[in-house]
Amino acid sequence: MNYDASRAEHEAKSMRSTRTATLALGCSMAFAFAGLGPISLSHAASDQAQEVQVPASAGTTKHVGVVKAVTGNVITLVTDAGSTVDILVQDSTRLVRIAPGQKDLKDAAPVQLQEVQVGDRILARGKASDDGKSVAASSIVLMKESDLTAKQERDREDWQKRGVGGLVSKVDAGNGTITLAAPALSQAKPVTIHLSKSTIIRRYSPDSVKFDDAKPGTLDQISAGDQVRARGLRSADGTELAAEEVVSGTFRNIAGLVTSTDAGSNTVTVTDLLTKKPVTLRITADSQLHKLPPNVAQRIAVRLRDSSDGVPAAPTPGGSAPPKASETTPGGNGAGSRQGGAADFQQMLKRMPAVTLADLQKGDALMIVTTQGTATTQPTAITLLSGVEPILSASPNSNRAAMLLSPWNLGGGGADAAAGATP
Repeated sequence: MNYDASRAEHEAKSMRSTRTATLALGCSMAFAFAGLGPISLSHAASDQAQEVQVPASAGTTKHVGVVKAVTGNVITLVTDAGSTVDILVQDSTRLVRIAPGQKDLKDAAPVQLQEVQVGDRILARGKASDDGKSVAASSIVLMKESDLTAKQERDREDWQKRGVGGLVSKVDAGNGTITLAAPALSQAKPVTIHLSKSTIIRRYSPDSVKFDDAKPGTLDQISAGDQVRARGLRSADGTELAAEEVVSGTFRNIAGLVTSTDAGSNTVTVTDLLTKKPVTLRITADSQLHKLPPNVAQRIAVRLRDSSDGVPAAPTPGGSAPPKASETTPGGNGAGSRQGGAADFQQMLKRMPAVTLADLQKGDALMIVTTQGTATTQPTAITLLSGVEPILSASPNSNRAAMLLSPWNLGGGGADAAAGATP
């Protein structure tokens, strides 16, 4: 197929719907590969360590981070801020261990320095040296890496069992609700998420897809088109959820043609098919680059083309009943997607061949999900998918049909570290 000629023929009547398809597929790509997860070992531990009530005294400093080394009575700590500091354990230092989730030291158990290992997390208080490179610890609160890993696994399972996620179609700040659009071409229904004063809300950074970089957020930061993942108590029919925790983010979706690559700066420049303007994107070690095999791309294009012509695809069985873990593939809105549904595409994306920046050639068509970027930084590619010429040429003229490829939740199955269905 002459892709440029095809695009010229379709451009006038279908550019808007192509952009919609890009958004739909882009959301699936972002969260099928991006390793996003509110069950982040370091972030969860950091939050809990900060929340633990430790008596403070004048002139003390506090450091939270991961143990890098233990030598004699010195713990080398890499703080959450990225600095390295030596924690000097004295005879008078109080060293206790708490379990993840504990908010105070009432149930803390005394431990010996020998129990502190590389990878554990600690909160240390004490007097800093004049150069700030060491701290004479008066107290150390320890969280074992093994305990955090176990809690992480439990939380992963909980997000999968009690989580919903997808594209936001409506936000009602007055009533404290978020409505998620229904997955396209399935029998699932929209899901309404109810927030309360106790709901924990987090927001992804505009230049990062790591949950470690997510900040406390508010409902008014969430808008239509955002990606949201929430967990809590679902209604019997799966259409409502009383949220205990919500994480959201706004991401950019680009369909374009490669104009150049720069291995030295790890960037790719594409011409955005919608704006006709060049966009330069950073490729990092966390960026996921994959290619759709021709047969796969064609199958997706046919499904999109058929749906735009009014030919319905086979509905996903199971309706909108809450899913059973054994029946549900990660993704969708958690309302009963099974084999044959949208979540299967997400699982397929996980298995697509990986490519590198060097594999991208001028003129290649790409669909890319990126961070928003900032005034001073270029957007960073989260997921880049090549081999998509047939999909873009299909140009579905129905938003509902384009949603075949979305919505996927913030943990869309890609990073095993996020346990598939976790955000």
